[in-house]
Amino acid sequence: MEKLGEGYPEHVAIIMDGNRRWAKSKGMPAGFGHKEGSENFKRITRYANKIGLKYLTVYAFSTENWKRSEEEIEGLMNIFQNYLDDFANRMDTENIRVKIYGDTSRFSERMQKSIQNVVEKTKSNTGLTVGVCLNYGGRLELTQAMKKIAKKVKSGEIDIEDINEEMISNNLYTAGIPDPDLLIRTSNELRTSNFLPWQITYSEFYFTHKNWPEFSEQDLDEALEEYKKRNRKFGGK
Repeated sequence: MEKLGEGYPEHVAIIMDGNRRWAKSKGMPAGFGHKEGSENFKRITRYANKIGLKYLTVYAFSTENWKRSEEEIEGLMNIFQNYLDDFANRMDTENIRVKIYGDTSRFSERMQKSIQNVVEKTKSNTGLTVGVCLNYGGRLELTQAMKKIAKKVKSGEIDIEDINEEMISNNLYTAGIPDPDLLIRTSNELRTSNFLPWQITYSEFYFTHKNWPEFSEQDLDEALEEYKKRNRKFGGK
């Protein structure tokens, strides 16, 4: 695909599922799948920027993923750390803005510094905005937003009657980012798994049997073309 034009989505969200399943099918450990999944994320991100997508938000690590083995989690943390540091070093050549969504307080001090560094270094870039959901849970996001709003009510800064959908959106991790037009989930799983529950209310869904490491640029093109064929009604006739 050359460049996205009229009728294509502005914001695509992806649940990058199937790294472990893909690795197992090849007789390899989970860590191998996560590493290949990370490399594919880089490829898809660069391609999305090339074709002019404005926003890409991906589910990288959920609040529930801490239940996995220590070995797998340690491997994932190393992958995230390397990605953040590598991208911060390449930011001048790719013009991609990075945002991190989630409760980052649970990560190591080094990881938190890397997150702050890449967000700060890329904040003025004007190409694709890629949002990476790390230690993210949709219900946690909504709970934290409600607490922030409740504190403002308690302090007298706002009245209860002032609370509306816009205010809630403005207190989410994704404040200032338009809601996803299209949600893609790989690995033939047909659920949203606590991912952006507020934001995907009117998103179009696209499911594919391919595991994330094998999801290609062509597969993204096919999802974008499928989106273009749909008639979004937003509750209307």
